[in-house]
Amino acid sequence: MDDIQLQEAIERYLTGEMSAEERTQFEAIRKTTPEIDQMVVEHDMFLREMEVYVNRKNFSKLNNQVFNQLLEAGTWTPVEEQSTSYKVIQLWSKYKKVTAIAASVGGFIALFTSAMVLFFFPSINGNQILELSKAVEKIEQNQKAQGHLLNEVKTKVPENAKLISGGSGFLIDTKGFVITNAHVLKGDGAIVVNSLGQEFKATIVYSDKHSDLALLKIEDTDYKQAKALPFTIRKKSSDLGEDIFTLGFPRNDNDIVYGRGYLSAQTGFNGDSNTYQIQISANPGYSGAPVFNDKNELVGIMSSRQKQAEGVAFAIKSDKLFDLVETLEANELTKDLHVKLNKQKVKGTKDRKKQINNFKNYIYSVRSFD
Repeated sequence: MDDIQLQEAIERYLTGEMSAEERTQFEAIRKTTPEIDQMVVEHDMFLREMEVYVNRKNFSKLNNQVFNQLLEAGTWTPVEEQSTSYKVIQLWSKYKKVTAIAASVGGFIALFTSAMVLFFFPSINGNQILELSKAVEKIEQNQKAQGHLLNEVKTKVPENAKLISGGSGFLIDTKGFVITNAHVLKGDGAIVVNSLGQEFKATIVYSDKHSDLALLKIEDTDYKQAKALPFTIRKKSSDLGEDIFTLGFPRNDNDIVYGRGYLSAQTGFNGDSNTYQIQISANPGYSGAPVFNDKNELVGIMSSRQKQAEGVAFAIKSDKLFDLVETLEANELTKDLHVKLNKQKVKGTKDRKKQINNFKNYIYSVRSFD
């Protein structure tokens, strides 16, 4: 199915024009294909915003009619009009040629949806929250230092592929399953690199933008499976004020970086119950990094930070990994992965230096490419 046919199918699905059998088949495709599911969500948002725009335009037209009647009756003094719909009309007039070109190549929906969302919802999380994946510019600079094309240096990235995003990740199962944030994987492929600079080929087996979690599977003969993880994956909520630390790769080299803080709120941005608020210094590249406590327990996965508040970051709660495993087991395409999370307490030292030394070999720099 090409892009035009897919868009037509999404349109028919959202407008209720599909038969019951077609709808069932299409919903099955949505469940197993995150990219198509995201396109449906975006197209639905586009249709809703168009409806809002039309309603606002009609309301503005009605207001103008009422004002004109009042002026004619001499009961209204005109003031400078600041209609929000006028801004939309200006925006459309300014960019209508660009959007027409975008439509010809199948990109109109994404472009116009972005414009509508930014206009109608200027205070959405994206303006206040910063994802902690590495900036594309930094990745590109690193490529240029290596000869621009990755195949010019020794690497396991496919020939002629280019890195476009990066972050951190860590093992949740010694069979080679690495968890990271979905927003880290902006490309179609990925490799993972340990703190020694050793690269491993990896396959993206699951990605969910809603939970912002993605699962990679290391599939490389150079990978040596460990017997067990040196940490427990905590299923219960963590305590307010609990000391935490993280290990990740916010730099463009292979040096793993340590950060220390504490759990400052049981919920994340705007009361998000899926995340914790933590007080910690968090730089781009920390996305997907593990958050540990003093009991050798994983309590969260770093994901973002607040732009206007110094040291305020957010981590996805570790119990969401159990939800992810349940999702994998319920899906026909992923049920045979058999991801096993370690829930047993791990005896070990509480000495921070020794903890870091024990954990760092299970944490990776994640690099996504196209």
